Amino acid sequence: MGVTDPAGPVMDRDEVDRALARLGQEHEAIETSLLALQDHAGRRLLEGARLTGVTSRRWQATEAQITLLWGYFDAYAAALRSAREIRGRRRWASREDLVELTELLRGESVTVAGNGRLSESYSLTALVDRMNELYATSLDLVVTADAVWSALPARIDLLAAELQRTRKLAHSVGVRPGEHPSGDDLERITRTLTRLREDVVSDPLAFWVPAEGSSAPGGGRPDTLVYDREARALEDVRREIDAVLTVRQDAEARLIRLRDVLSRADRTLAEARTARGEVLAKIAATEVPVVSGPPTVLQEQLATAAEYRRQAQWHRLSPLLESLEQKAEDELLRARESLTAVTAPLAVRAELRGRLDAYRAKIARHGLAEDPFLVERYDAARRMLWSAPCDLRVAEQAVLRYQQLAAELIGGAGAQENRGGDQS
Repeated sequence: MGVTDPAGPVMDRDEVDRALARLGQEHEAIETSLLALQDHAGRRLLEGARLTGVTSRRWQATEAQITLLWGYFDAYAAALRSAREIRGRRRWASREDLVELTELLRGESVTVAGNGRLSESYSLTALVDRMNELYATSLDLVVTADAVWSALPARIDLLAAELQRTRKLAHSVGVRPGEHPSGDDLERITRTLTRLREDVVSDPLAFWVPAEGSSAPGGGRPDTLVYDREARALEDVRREIDAVLTVRQDAEARLIRLRDVLSRADRTLAEARTARGEVLAKIAATEVPVVSGPPTVLQEQLATAAEYRRQAQWHRLSPLLESLEQKAEDELLRARESLTAVTAPLAVRAELRGRLDAYRAKIARHGLAEDPFLVERYDAARRMLWSAPCDLRVAEQAVLRYQQLAAELIGGAGAQENRGGDQS
């Protein structure tokens, strides 16, 4: 909309003609703007909507402003017609015509219905300024409401559609309200989005953030804080459901691996128990740790996991599988440690046997295999190591005595060879 510049205190014919031309342009611009406001989609929506809150209060005031604005425009148009009629009386305006036109074009010659008063008087210039002010505030509200309605409801509907798809998927994997936290989250998101859409439709101005320092109509942006928060919450739920879906896809393979790990743990414990009996029969004076049986609780939990899978309770199966997998690995490690601890005496006996035979081979290389003292000590150590039950402490001492004598004889033989070489 335009702005009329004031003319001088006395107007000649040319000034009058220029003023009328300018006012005519103002009239066309104002009329075009008012018709555009009348046809604006946001205004039509505001007229047909059931408004609440701040939007309802501001729209009531704006409707009154628009009605007042049309009244101002009609008065402005009437004053312009009167001025044109006076100017059209004769080609060369008389002094009286110019005086009348000056009063009409410059003075407060336009009387309109007041806002809260019976009437108000304006000059044409002041009336244009007043109409510009009313138009700007009215357009700002209409554009703002339309911007919110154009942005938020459609986004909320898209998110609600995604929410419905997520709910169906969640239900298929057993994620339901009251049974899984994500099911409760979906219910809360549903309620929030439903309420948010109702609020946006009835009170769009409550969801508008004005731009700082902007005077343009509709300067700002829709407030998407609640929408963005619920969108993030739905994304979190989707990730949780994806994890549950992964469990559904991998459940059978994971259960098979669990059974295999627990079976290996059981076999290792059984081997440890058998080895313990062998150690007790073959090794004397040795403390052999007791081998416990497999924990029945893991088998019970494995059966529960299989039942969850059969009933498609994937949301319950997921945490149980994770816990069982860790416990099964721990149980296999415990079984292996038990087997190692139980068979340690047999390993010690095997090491002593190997050491005894190694020294016998070393002695043979030095030509001392027939030494009677070495033969006697070797036979004594061998009887201890190959008898049952074997006393490891006594057998170890016999092997050490054999090693010491062998080292002394090998050292003596080496010294004799050196002396013989010197004499020659």
